[in-house]
Amino acid sequence: MKPFSQFFVFVVTVSATSYIDAFTRNDFPNDFLFGAATSAYQWEGAFDEDGKSPSVWDTTSHCDSGSNNGDIACDGYHKYKEDVMLMAEMGLESFRFSISWSRLIPNGRGRINPKGLLFYKNLIKELRSHGIEPQVTLYHYDLPQSLEDEYGGWINRKIIEDFTAFADVCFREFGEDVKLWTKINEATLFAIGSYGDGMRYGHCPPMNYSTANVCTETYIAGHNMLLAHSSASNLYKLKYKTKQRGSVGLSIYAYGLSPYTDSKDDETATERAEAFLFGWMLKPLVVGDYPDIMKRTLGSRLPVFSEEESKQVKGSSDFVGVVHYNTFYVTNRPAPSLVTSINKLFFADIGAYLIAAGNASLFEFDAVPWGLEGILQHIKQSYNNPPIYILENGKPMKHGSTLQDTPRAEFIQAYIGAVHNAITNGSDTRGYFVWSMIDLYELIGRYMTSYGMYYVNFSDPGRKRSPKLSASWYTGFLNGTIDVASQDTIQLQRKCSGSSSL
Repeated sequence: MKPFSQFFVFVVTVSATSYIDAFTRNDFPNDFLFGAATSAYQWEGAFDEDGKSPSVWDTTSHCDSGSNNGDIACDGYHKYKEDVMLMAEMGLESFRFSISWSRLIPNGRGRINPKGLLFYKNLIKELRSHGIEPQVTLYHYDLPQSLEDEYGGWINRKIIEDFTAFADVCFREFGEDVKLWTKINEATLFAIGSYGDGMRYGHCPPMNYSTANVCTETYIAGHNMLLAHSSASNLYKLKYKTKQRGSVGLSIYAYGLSPYTDSKDDETATERAEAFLFGWMLKPLVVGDYPDIMKRTLGSRLPVFSEEESKQVKGSSDFVGVVHYNTFYVTNRPAPSLVTSINKLFFADIGAYLIAAGNASLFEFDAVPWGLEGILQHIKQSYNNPPIYILENGKPMKHGSTLQDTPRAEFIQAYIGAVHNAITNGSDTRGYFVWSMIDLYELIGRYMTSYGMYYVNFSDPGRKRSPKLSASWYTGFLNGTIDVASQDTIQLQRKCSGSSSL
């Protein structure tokens, strides 16, 4: 789970009902990938070992005293062989992980760290030897601190050249064994959350933002992410794709969105929300420019693509990565219980209000699988039905509460069913990754909350792993010993708690 997604949480809850048809692993295409996910900072640990330099997350997590940081995390840097063995025993078909830029290239540019290079080569080799497809994310929030200090990271166009050079090293060194590359994780939410109201990582204490900065830097950062992504994609297609035959994509954080009422105002508000939260990144990939509603609303605050940039961005993704956890109803009327701790001005730009579909808190939120099905339908209809990988989806629970995490197993089952429904209806979805393989250092919940199918004892110096019920369910589903029969399918019924009026 990434930072920011829990900052848009609302206390009003409404009913949600979903019925999932029976399905088995064999009902999905043979080349469909079922996997699980982690990220470098949240899994690896070894924050200052073997030549790694600080990332902005090292700096930010060290703002607080004590051990509430990712210095050791799950110790995946030293325990990767054990974790890959657990994946193999589960029957995982793919594993999504990210490469720490500051471990591979400590200064952000220039010299490659040989020990960092060897770690990722060994990890990829270990995955391949067990028949597990690596799905690699190049950037998962952990910018080298040196680049943040030098020029401010993603708000400066210098990042385009440095990111492309980093991507070039990764393609050259790992591309023979990696066929799926995600450039930037959750580009939409990263831009919204990292460049608003003091959430700028790599500064301790966090930076104080002026209204002018928030109004513009969110969109500047998003613009530079698109240019960096397309620059690296162009490099891959010109230099590597013919030989390596891989695919490159961009990931967005995708809220499920649905009108709160059948009024025209709420339908229009939902369309605006879809334009800002989906079209902001996806429309340039399809047509080379931003949605018209964003251009009209933002005016000069929205950067402009040059003709050359527009051509480069258009068609620069072979697939869309979707990260999904939450679903919201959208209304044109103020919601009195609205809580927006991050980037209020971005949501003011949208001109819409969001109400959670189901209970939502830091430690737990309801399963609303129709929200994911709606996302896949929307992308299919609005963006030429691109190949899609669900790169993250999972359920938080209080860490260490139980190994019998039945709600998580039910959650995963329901969402896989929603993906099956979407594929049946024509979506070109090609993979589903559970967040997360094991309990991680969570960027918001730290060690209080977890998503893992394996429990990690963070009090144990050996970071012992123990399987939860969700791991057993996923294993059984993947190896065919568990079939989701219609009479056993979770029928998600949520009763109203609180007023549904605005």
